[in-house]
Amino acid sequence: MSIIDDILAEKDHEKIRRETETNYREYVNPFALRMFKNASLDIIEGKREGACVYDISGEKYIDCVTGAGIFNVGRHNVEIVDGLKKAMDVYDMGGWISIIRERGLLAKKLAEITPGDLKFSLFCCGGGEAIEVAIKLARAHTDKTDIICMENSYHGVTGFALPATGRDVYKTPFEPLTPGYSHVQFNNIEAVTTTITKKTAAVLVEPIQGEGGILPADDDYLVKLRQICNKNEILLIFDEVQTGFGRTGKMFAAEHSNVTPDIMVLAKSISGGMYPLSCAVFTEEISDFLMAHPFTIINSFGGTSLACLAALATIEYIEKNDLPARAEKMGARFMSGLVILKEKYPDLIMDVRGRGLMLGMEFSEDSIGPRMAFQLRQNGVISIYTFNNPSIIRIMSTLVINEDEVDFVLNAFDLSLKEINAQEERMAKTT
Repeated sequence: MSIIDDILAEKDHEKIRRETETNYREYVNPFALRMFKNASLDIIEGKREGACVYDISGEKYIDCVTGAGIFNVGRHNVEIVDGLKKAMDVYDMGGWISIIRERGLLAKKLAEITPGDLKFSLFCCGGGEAIEVAIKLARAHTDKTDIICMENSYHGVTGFALPATGRDVYKTPFEPLTPGYSHVQFNNIEAVTTTITKKTAAVLVEPIQGEGGILPADDDYLVKLRQICNKNEILLIFDEVQTGFGRTGKMFAAEHSNVTPDIMVLAKSISGGMYPLSCAVFTEEISDFLMAHPFTIINSFGGTSLACLAALATIEYIEKNDLPARAEKMGARFMSGLVILKEKYPDLIMDVRGRGLMLGMEFSEDSIGPRMAFQLRQNGVISIYTFNNPSIIRIMSTLVINEDEVDFVLNAFDLSLKEINAQEERMAKTT
């Protein structure tokens, strides 16, 4: 038997748990292990299926974390798995210093489905890398240096992406950072206007801030951003790492406002949670830099044969099953239930918001987010508070979730809020 056979054959879940926690503690990251436990996310994933994930012990949970939007087409989507298995019978990843047919096919497909005149794609593995590509393209094309970003944004933690992330906790340990980044208030058009200088190359924005607290940008704000960028010959970059591929009820969140950015960054759900892939999609005008420098923005593992085939299969599945429409429908069902819960627990819940199946519930104080994550797990749901604001818990299920599963999650929220409300009442009596 091979090592893979041995790993897959092991059925003693207590042994697996002890072994895994020991390995994390001794060889991976003991502090991450502690954080997973504190966030009630210390299940060890076993079976993955549809809207659900199972602990190795067999406990079933509806997944409302989904890696912040990786598993739009469901956990372990068998159609994409089967396609990838067939590809692996023929291909390896493909050499990066060669022409890859599948890369061309995916780039063409992305040009067809992304808004407006977005056309060319450069591929990477993770979202932060693709943000770096976008920033490099913006600086190279405009011959300007400065990037305007948003407070409480999250764009990754790699070199050019880290300074764009709008929270100091991610950045301070690694200073000095790459210069040229300004951060302004999200959804405030005047803040952008007054920050623009002759050195401004681009404005970088998430159509919905994920880690910032599931905060949708106003459609009018994005329209005005487009107008300001045009007027000042500045590029507009949308980070659709979390919002892309049907998550918000449209294929891309940009479609809600009918605004086309100059560069759109895609990752996470692009390849169905089966193979690492990300990309920056950009207009033909911006490709001028690549004419003179075709190999200055490269990635050894970006856009491999296997990754691109997984992405093509994922997009085919999304279109065939109209997952954006499903996200809109299931999101409306979720939102109706969440509004009822807000009215039922007014002392606990400050707000519910979002679009499609990118939803958030904001609590009256920070400690409730982690406590809700714990209670939800007891009731068969895994969810997590946003890293930039622990008072907000995210609800980001797969897009294949059905009505019964939505209702199960809403009931789990009700039971969890009931318990926390009781805790609050008990604490109030003792003070």
